[in-house]
Amino acid sequence: MDLHWLKPLLGRPSPFTTVYLDATRTGANADAEAADRWRAVRRSLERDGASAGVLDDIAELVSVPTGVRGPHGRVVVADADGVVVDRVLSEPPAQSHAMFGPAPALLPAVRAADETVTYLLVAVDRNGADLTWAAGGTVRTEGGPETETVDGGHDDVHKTREGGLDRRSQTRAEDSWGRNAEAVAAVLDKRVAERGPNLVLITGDVRAVALVREAVGQPTRELLVDVPGGGRGEGLKKGSFEAHVAETLAAYRKKRSDAVLDRFREAQGRGGGAVTTLEDVIEVLRRGQVAELVLHVDSLTSGLADRTLWVGPEPLQVATSAGDLASIGVTGGAEEMDANVALVRAALGQDAGLTFAEDGTVDLVDGIGAVLRWSDDSTPSEAVPTQSADQARLRSVV
Repeated sequence: MDLHWLKPLLGRPSPFTTVYLDATRTGANADAEAADRWRAVRRSLERDGASAGVLDDIAELVSVPTGVRGPHGRVVVADADGVVVDRVLSEPPAQSHAMFGPAPALLPAVRAADETVTYLLVAVDRNGADLTWAAGGTVRTEGGPETETVDGGHDDVHKTREGGLDRRSQTRAEDSWGRNAEAVAAVLDKRVAERGPNLVLITGDVRAVALVREAVGQPTRELLVDVPGGGRGEGLKKGSFEAHVAETLAAYRKKRSDAVLDRFREAQGRGGGAVTTLEDVIEVLRRGQVAELVLHVDSLTSGLADRTLWVGPEPLQVATSAGDLASIGVTGGAEEMDANVALVRAALGQDAGLTFAEDGTVDLVDGIGAVLRWSDDSTPSEAVPTQSADQARLRSVV
């Protein structure tokens, strides 16, 4: 999972205010209920000492609906100067809550964002297409999904029969279909290049779908997934189509996770290219070797949730103790930090991704592992257990 949306938090002045809200607004009392959820959270933050100015900024922000329909959450992170991150979560928290402290509480947001897939839904017919962007983690405040209509401009799209097949009309119609599909494809290619969705879901008229697929460039074609049951017309079975979309997104999330975990297992099997145990992961994080951090799904509630690490002013300055931090040359600005926050911070500092692993999918000692970008002779090895990891491997594999 890409963590780039959290990078604005690096180097920001503390303290941090992290808010997780149920942002769902349904029913006649939706706005009042949303306001009540925020007021309860604000009271807890005021008791903890959060700045009134920062809380006013957050209050103004969350008073405006996200524009996302159905149940969803929202995470807002502010530093000492104001709001830095505002993001929609695919699922609302079980209960709205907030934290105030020297570092942002990142892992719950990352865990929720792991369920998010950014996609462009393209409903086509032989005249053009309607393009709808999923929330994809971006807060929208215009009152609804972001949509765009592409009109192909060629309206001679009907074959006719007048005492027999009119071949000239057939040719004109097919030519119009092709030109309209090319117009749609040109816009799709441009939007994919501009915004880089995870997926492009295409639905609608079967012939138009095929023509658009043939007309798009290779980068867009690699993202295209046909989803049956949708379209531009009335009378569609909306529930059935939405179920197909949900299945497609679930399959993508699984494929995305499986690809990383397969790499981790293969690297472990080779004895290089992946590490586990907290100590070994910290070592490779400090060296900037990590391509993907792998955490057990229970990291929020057990194991690492109870650990703290020591960090310096820079994200890659991380250690298990103040003494270890001093041994790598950090002589000032050291502080103790929750392990989950310190690890995500270090991953952000080297543009690494993050993947959560379910029970039984991979062997993780201490609930953590890493897939490496590169390794050398000094990199901790799974083939020959490092001295720091020997006892841990016998102690705690999940």
